[in-house]
Amino acid sequence: MPGEDIRSRKGDHLDIVLKPALVPPRAETGFEAVRFEHVALPEIDLDAIDLSAAFLGRRLAAPILISSMTGGPERAARINARLAEVAEALGLALAVGSQRIALEGRGSGGLDRSLRSLAPSVPILANIGAAQLGLGYGLDEARRAVEMIDADALIVHLNPLQEAVQPGGDRRWSGILGRIEALARDLGCPIVAKEVGGGISGAVARRLVDAGVGIVDVAGAGGTSWAAIEAERLADPRARAAALLFADWGIPTAQAIRDVRAACPEAVVIGSGGIRNGLDAAKAIRLGADLAGQAGASLAAADDSLEAVAAHFAGVVEELRIACFCTGSADLEALRCAPLLPPRG
Repeated sequence: MPGEDIRSRKGDHLDIVLKPALVPPRAETGFEAVRFEHVALPEIDLDAIDLSAAFLGRRLAAPILISSMTGGPERAARINARLAEVAEALGLALAVGSQRIALEGRGSGGLDRSLRSLAPSVPILANIGAAQLGLGYGLDEARRAVEMIDADALIVHLNPLQEAVQPGGDRRWSGILGRIEALARDLGCPIVAKEVGGGISGAVARRLVDAGVGIVDVAGAGGTSWAAIEAERLADPRARAAALLFADWGIPTAQAIRDVRAACPEAVVIGSGGIRNGLDAAKAIRLGADLAGQAGASLAAADDSLEAVAAHFAGVVEELRIACFCTGSADLEALRCAPLLPPRG
């Protein structure tokens, strides 16, 4: 059954991400080349640094988005509940993974109003796939995705490479931009365009923003490689080799942030794709992101326990605070202007 196939695939994805030894070395994010100039006399108090940020009409305690994660419905329900509790406790934004299984009535995966009851004060982002827009999804499904979790915005995730290498992947992408434009016009809440590891270029971001998208999540190369993950699920040697060929494909996250910010100065930019810690988050913000999103690096903690995921994200926030302290940045606006060292070489 197709529903069972989707459930199985989502579970496989989670297992593979949680066993990184199965996946080939990832691409570089570009953050490796970004180094802050150290300020030996910061003249600020570490604990007084203001990390707060406005997002979707709400106030975050720190500019961190707990980004989209997924899995089979039962496992996803457990993970989503933990993430919602942590987002509320720490004042972070939360984006859910694909809602396709829930929309098609094959299990909620915790994607119902209980999620909002766990995180009443923070932004929650719903999620549908751009590929599904090419298969008949429209305004009705988008509204249901938003309403089922009382979301503040809707992510439309762009994953053409994953669909291209996935057995039975959705390859009909003609007219997708027009369907996104229709959603932006009629849905009544903000649309987020998000890649899943290939990055969004400045030119594509400009087209999306001109179509009515208000938030761009670059989700660049250097984090989870969905081509590599799909390769692990392929038994056919030729198909597996083709998927692995594209394992490091994409625009490095640091470059994507720079390009999207330059092309779309009016847009909200989320920097994700290989954000492994709070220092990476600081670099993303310095390069032009309004928020930094993290998924893969926190997945093991989310799958483990509520305490583990809470400790993980508290650590990310503290690392971001230390980066601000050691650049003399009393708040995020100051961090955006913090001096960088010249590139090496």
